[in-house]
Amino acid sequence: ANGYFYSRWNKCIHSSRDFSDMVFIDNYIFNKDVHIQFNSTVGEYVGYTEHGVHNAELWNKDPNQLQQERAEVERYCKQNAELYQTAIADKS
Repeated sequence: ANGYFYSRWNKCIHSSRDFSDMVFIDNYIFNKDVHIQFNSTVGEYVGYTEHGVHNAELWNKDPNQLQQERAEVERYCKQNAELYQTAIADKS
């Protein structure tokens, strides 16, 4: 109906078995459009709307926030990918 829709989706992408090409992407979505995205290969936030550009500039000035997002490749992506790969490999 008539309202606002906000969501945050993140994902990990890789194609190598050793996860050396792992990428973490964190999307901030408003009304079904990505307005800010963090991509670990870029290493900072990118805004795609006027509001997103403004917030990305602010967030990129915060070294603690950037460090936390950059660490997600190791903390979240690789750790979970290793668990999934082990579970799948053990079953085959």
